[in-house]
Amino acid sequence: MVARVTRASFFEPLGGGRYRATEHTVGPWDPDSQHGGPPAALLGRAIEAESPSWPATVVRVTVEILSAVPVRELTVRSRVLRPGRSVELVEAALDADDRPVMRAQAWRIREAKLDLPPYRAVEEAVPPFPAEEVPWPGRSGGYLSAMEWRPAGGAPGEPGPATIWGRMRYPLVPDEEPTGLQRLLILADSGNGVSTVLPWTDWLFINPELTVHVAAAPRGEWICLDAQSRVDPRGFGLAVSRLFDRERLVGRGAQSLYVGRRR
Repeated sequence: MVARVTRASFFEPLGGGRYRATEHTVGPWDPDSQHGGPPAALLGRAIEAESPSWPATVVRVTVEILSAVPVRELTVRSRVLRPGRSVELVEAALDADDRPVMRAQAWRIREAKLDLPPYRAVEEAVPPFPAEEVPWPGRSGGYLSAMEWRPAGGAPGEPGPATIWGRMRYPLVPDEEPTGLQRLLILADSGNGVSTVLPWTDWLFINPELTVHVAAAPRGEWICLDAQSRVDPRGFGLAVSRLFDRERLVGRGAQSLYVGRRR
């Protein structure tokens, strides 16, 4: 069993690109492995730190989960993979015990002030914002307790599509306000868990990847995840989600799923 580090953040910086995961990162599948959301957000932070020579917005992030991410010391590396004058591809990787466990690639686009002609936008209604928090049933500690949950449709842990608002109780790293992209990534990886169609007690439905397309820069602490899953009897599935802040649609997420019985 890995010793837990209890701190008021998901990760503790150790210098030199190294971070120690705290107990707030622990996922629902294995007490020694992280939920995918916190390390995905940490990679998003590294991508944002690769500053371009012009103002830019990250418009798509794809995270590849190469193995379970352990709850211990990690190393983050990042680089500009494909520089450009208007569009760049940035890469970040997460290592544990000198082996890669997660990597991400993100496209970012130069920001500009455009005088756009009138056009008809497809507006998607922001789900209602519930007044009260609802704890995740049957689960305590780790990531599920480090997030505040407010269901707006369906119920946590119950089968079927679900709509839920989430907010980080702690910063990603100490004394640093999470960015909108980090808030988006830490929640988007919960689409399969929010919208499960199979019982947690008997089945695994684990995503080896997460892709998020950004429609608008998220504002505020709260992100809404409107998710649904489907599974195939051949052993795979797909979870898709719409992502909102309190004002508008800010993105769409998708997760391919490995589906199998628990042993």
